[in-house]
Amino acid sequence: MTNGKIEKVAVIGAGVMGAGIAAQIANAGVPVLLLDIVPPGTAEGSDRSAIARTAIERLKKTDPAPLMSEKAARLIEPGNIDDDLARIGECDWIVEAVIERLDIKQALYAKIEAARRPDAAVSSNTSTIPLHDLVAGLPETFRLNFLITHFFNPPRYMRLLEVVAGADTDPAQAARVSRFADERLGKSIVRCKDSPGFIANRLGVYWIQAGVVEAIDLGLAIEDADAAMGRPFGIPKTGVFGLADLVGLDLMPHINASLAKSLPPADAFHALNRDLPLIGRMIEEGYTGRKGKGGFYRLNTANGGRVKESIDLATGAYRPSARADTETLKEAGRDLRALFNAPGPVGEYAWRVMGRTLAYAAGLVPEAADDIVAIDDAMRLGYNWKEGPFALIDRVGAAWLVERLKAEGATVPPLLEQIGDRKFYRVENGRLQFFGLDGDYHDVVRPEGVILLEDIRRRSQPVLKNGAASLWDIGDGVACFEITTRGNSLDDQVLDALDRTIKLVARGYKALVIYNEGRHFSVGANLGLALFAANIAAWGEIEKLVATGQKVYGALKHAPFPVVGAPSGMALGGGCELLLHSDAVQAHAETYAGLVECGVGLVPAWGGCKELLVRWSAPGKLPHGPMPAPAKVFEMVSTATVSKSAAEARDMLILREGDRVTMNRDRLLADAKARALELVEGYTPPERVEIVLPGPSGKLAMMMAAQGFHKRGIATDHDLVVADGLADVLSGSDADPTVPAAEKDVLRLERETFMRLARTPGTLARIEHMLLTGKPLRN
Repeated sequence: MTNGKIEKVAVIGAGVMGAGIAAQIANAGVPVLLLDIVPPGTAEGSDRSAIARTAIERLKKTDPAPLMSEKAARLIEPGNIDDDLARIGECDWIVEAVIERLDIKQALYAKIEAARRPDAAVSSNTSTIPLHDLVAGLPETFRLNFLITHFFNPPRYMRLLEVVAGADTDPAQAARVSRFADERLGKSIVRCKDSPGFIANRLGVYWIQAGVVEAIDLGLAIEDADAAMGRPFGIPKTGVFGLADLVGLDLMPHINASLAKSLPPADAFHALNRDLPLIGRMIEEGYTGRKGKGGFYRLNTANGGRVKESIDLATGAYRPSARADTETLKEAGRDLRALFNAPGPVGEYAWRVMGRTLAYAAGLVPEAADDIVAIDDAMRLGYNWKEGPFALIDRVGAAWLVERLKAEGATVPPLLEQIGDRKFYRVENGRLQFFGLDGDYHDVVRPEGVILLEDIRRRSQPVLKNGAASLWDIGDGVACFEITTRGNSLDDQVLDALDRTIKLVARGYKALVIYNEGRHFSVGANLGLALFAANIAAWGEIEKLVATGQKVYGALKHAPFPVVGAPSGMALGGGCELLLHSDAVQAHAETYAGLVECGVGLVPAWGGCKELLVRWSAPGKLPHGPMPAPAKVFEMVSTATVSKSAAEARDMLILREGDRVTMNRDRLLADAKARALELVEGYTPPERVEIVLPGPSGKLAMMMAAQGFHKRGIATDHDLVVADGLADVLSGSDADPTVPAAEKDVLRLERETFMRLARTPGTLARIEHMLLTGKPLRN
């Protein structure tokens, strides 16, 4: 690391977390050495690195996948501590992820210190042991380069990384590791104090324990408890009990005991940390959550059925799960005060759990973090809360919260007394500010190289706007087109805004970026509107929408300025077609893209078939001849294949050579803008191309494949109807295979086939099923 860069990493400990951390490092394209112990009793000649090797094989099979591609798996090299520890001398960062026992960790650190390079960083993934205990008695050279990097499980998908530096840690070393974790591993760094449980688990464990204990005390059904903890507070619908099942009930006693042991006697956690016989019995019987026979919820498959059941907290018996009683939640809406004041057990539960949790959060500054932003970020990123606790306090009102706490004789944290009737967050001169311990407000500062559209919105007005999309000036002559519909779905208003955007950018900007900060780039066309139009036989409106989409997407591709698509999350159907018509793609690593129209009985009709045919027909992609490219596209589109990462999207040619991947979601817009500016000088729009299509013989070959699936029971009768339409498009129908087809010919076939399929009852049934269940109809 003489150049300051981290170019190779060692992970010691090949358990679930260690292997997951190694996988994410490999996902970043960085070689990683994964070490574990030699299995006890290993015979001479046996694989002494079997634990690490088995962990790598397990990574390849785990779902959701820890690895973004097969190539990433090849970057992980297995080894063992006895034979290969000297090889950590090749590494710039050594991550320890072994069992949570101080004696074992310290014995390992002594060996690491003897083998590592003097400039190599060492960190622990511990979530329970304080840093000052970890380094006690170790040499200064080790303490200078040691820190805690607490990843959250699963490491690929959880963005939070808690970083704890010790009193002796070299700030430059902590900065190197943090920068690498941010830019290469895609982590959002939250700096924590060396206090028990750090931030997210300190507060999260308190919240879960309160949620379980108060539901038991109030005799509340777990469905009602999880509903109360979910949507009203912007918390995932798993709530408390669903989350406990996901994490594993067997971990709860260990985490609670470790936290209780390290917390001061006056900490409020102790009042909640009591023995719960029900949980002990569930663990003994194997009901440890999703990894066991079930947990608070289970799926009863007796007699061939699949019945979701919930445990009765009073009796411990399972019963069929019931719909939550949400009347109280409906009446309160987003008004948290109304919910806290609501009569009945649901309102009382909400107050006892979240009222206490918000107060507890206020007591963690400055003990666990220097400011409220770190607390809020930790809970958003580590527990997937939409808003952190201080943002929730702003919704309730700090003064109201203090008054309620005092009325009940509860302790009020000094920070809540200090804030008075002010808010913890405010916007001043277009900048987001937070309330500090000094009683003043301070700007929320983004890391260098981060541009967020939410900040741009605060300080400027859109250049163009309608009810479905906005256009923003993001500086340096670059505009950003943002879809704002639910799920960023595509409709006539989005197309109208995009059409106007193309004309406006051509007159006054250098380049365009298509981007948003929603959960998904775009889930595709608005199926609800399509179903409504079909039900009233407004076929002319549907055909108009298809034709308009083709026209606007074509104008986007051939605009006199570069266009960069910047997707994150789902980019499906028409959303994927936006990427296919862009000059370049700067994709977040977690991009799930594909043309999925066949899943609802349709074919891509905004140029998706045409663009994939062009890409797969390019020299060097497939064998020569008119058939390989259409056959490949038929295989992907007919099965509604979706990439499970940006790396897989590249394999599908949705991303091309030269398209780039951003690991950190917060850096996506800045990277896309930089890419757009790179393309400006000497830019010329792509030329229109002709495609060689195989004609009737090609269609016959495609349909033979589809009929084979049908005979095996994989494809339904209606799947064959859809496959026939898709084969028409990709073969050119009755096209002469010796005459190249123009882009407009393929677009015409897309449009005609789409309309033909849209009129079939089977397609309408599939659209309706998708809207009701969120899943494609398979039979």
